[in-house]
Formats: sequence, structure tokens, C-alpha cells
Amino acid sequence: MAAVMIVFDFDKTILDCDSDNWVVDGFGFTRLFDKLTSTMPWNSAMDIVMANMHSQGITIDDIANCLKKAPLIPHIASTIKIAHSLGCELKIVSDANVFFIETILKHHGLFDCFSEINTNPSVIDEQGRLRIFPCHDLKSSSCISNLDSCPPNMCKGRIIERIKTNAEERNKRIIYLGDGRVITAQC
Repeated sequence: MAAVMIVFDFDKTILDCDSDNWVVDGFGFTRLFDKLTSTMPWNSAMDIVMANMHSQGITIDDIANCLKKAPLIPHIASTIKIAHSLGCELKIVSDANVFFIETILKHHGLFDCFSEINTNPSVIDEQGRLRIFPCHDLKSSSCISNLDSCPPNMCKGRIIERIKTNAEERNKRIIYLGDGRVITAQC
């Protein structure tokens, strides 16, 4: 087994766009979403937009079909498959959500390449509505990375530190691939 662990962000790293914006824009809810995000956390706004979409007859299958059209970064699928075939352990740390990430990865045959996906939980409720929840408790979450860029619903630094500790215990080196700033100084 390779002694390398690769941790990917998802939006703008595997996917060549932001998955939330892709869906919101694709169904014409950009104005509502922008209004909501000016007054509340991103995930809360996404959950409300999903409720509005559901109330207007947009189904979970419609959302999945929209996600399947989202573009991947060029050559990322082959890169992921090669890294996986060489024995690299692949993980995702993303502020997207489980449904969006899993739908896209499964569509492109990449889901089984990843050993762990760290993101915001999502569920399909009894009415068929997609619900999106924060990864970390909005009220008690504290960011260990000391970056103003961490959203209140997810401290990627906290997740990376856990992954890093696990990798060190197994003598693995970590490669982080993302579109933003380094999450933690020691990464």
C-alpha cells in the first residue's frame, strides 16, 4: 500500500464549479439564495432554497440530474483513478454536502476511490425534500485553524488535524489539493 494520503477539496478542485451555486443557478433560485446568504449562514440558506425548490415541484431526481451535468476539472477523473490504483488513500474535505458529492462521484465512477468524505450531512426526508445540515454545530463550533475563511458550519482545520494525526500514526504522508488557502499551517 502506498504511504500517501491525498485529501481533496471538492468544489473548484474536483468539480470545476461550486456545486451549491450550480444547482441554485440551474433552477433559477440565485436571487433568493443571494438574499438569504446576506442574512444567515450558507448551509441554512441552502436548506431553505431546497425547501423552496421542493415546494415548486423540483424533485430529488431533478436535482441529481442537474448535478450530473456539472463539469469536472479536466483530467481529474483519470488522476483520481490512477492515484487510487497506485494505492493512495483518497479522502474529501468539503463544505458541500453528502448528496451533491456522492451523486457526482457515483455518476463519474469515482465514489469507490474515496475512503472518507467529510462534508455537511444531507438527508432526503419523508416528503422527498433534500435537507442540508451543518457539519459542526453552528453555536458551539470553534475554528482551530484561526482562519477567518472557515465558515461557521465547518472548521476544515479541525477535520484535517484529525486526518493528519491518523496518517502520522500509519506513517503516511498527506497531500492536500484545494482551491483555497492552506487550512492549517502544519498541513
